[in-house]
Amino acid sequence: MLLSAVFSAQAALAAPTQYPLTLENCGAQVTFKEAPKRAIGLGQNSAEIMLLLGLESKMAGTAFWPSKVLPQLAEANAKVKLLTVEFPTFESILAENPDFVAAALPSLLGPDSKVAKRGDFEKVGVPTYLSPSTCLKTDGSKDVYGSRDKLWNMDLLYKEIDELSQIFDVADRGQALIADFKAREAALRSSVSPSGKKLSYVFWFSSQSPSADAYLGGKNSASGFIADTLGGVNAITAEAEWPTVGWEGIIAANPDVIVVASLDRNRWELDKPEAKIKFLTTDSATSQMPAVKNNAIVVMDGQAMNPTIRTIYGAEQVAAQLKARGLLK
Repeated sequence: MLLSAVFSAQAALAAPTQYPLTLENCGAQVTFKEAPKRAIGLGQNSAEIMLLLGLESKMAGTAFWPSKVLPQLAEANAKVKLLTVEFPTFESILAENPDFVAAALPSLLGPDSKVAKRGDFEKVGVPTYLSPSTCLKTDGSKDVYGSRDKLWNMDLLYKEIDELSQIFDVADRGQALIADFKAREAALRSSVSPSGKKLSYVFWFSSQSPSADAYLGGKNSASGFIADTLGGVNAITAEAEWPTVGWEGIIAANPDVIVVASLDRNRWELDKPEAKIKFLTTDSATSQMPAVKNNAIVVMDGQAMNPTIRTIYGAEQVAAQLKARGLLK
């Protein structure tokens, strides 16, 4: 969808940025003396937000892409240097002479990141920004991504879009993008009949092998938000963002719907949705699950299981498939 017309309609709603701009971001104070000119999108969500804001000419590079770029952003993305689809090195980022780094995940910019820590960039005078959606406490959690004690919602995404648009002095574009997402969420929620069955979901991101525990979307993660948006619930009750669960536990959860992720990274064979579906339908145990027998396996962009701009796209994908099969009213 082209947002130019929406941008024009929203232009009067946002004031220009006044520099220096100081923001509180994930417990850190970050100051910008001017709009960045050589930004790095460290993680798919950060990169795609900047591209949706029309900032490709201000981007020096991107890295870490679980999925291919949104089709409508392909042309703009082709103008930006790709450092790697996996984890980049700190040195490869600095080689692009960045003046700003926006990161989507703590594994890319957190205290335990193998790429870099915020302090590393502070030492070389580069301001950083971490997605508010992924600022989670890791104390007492077995999940390196932390745990979430309440359901994620789009407000954290809107905060991220708003703040990034302020940083680049394109607040009007940010407000237009937020308005578009709000309209899509409202339309999706209203399209689900409240009288329909309250479906339970399992969101399977990937596994190293069929015998390994599966990486699933946790109770309050973006996956849980998708289930809630569609009038259902997440069958996984762990508050960890990405719990790993054995198939005995998944079978016991007895979900009505299994959502399998489609990933382009090809790190593991089970990144592929067809490999996941083959396992579910041929394994002696999983093939007996009611969701499998009822053909209630649907495919969704794996990036949508992260709390990102892709999440609403993923919810739309799941809804369309379930409605086509008569499983969602």
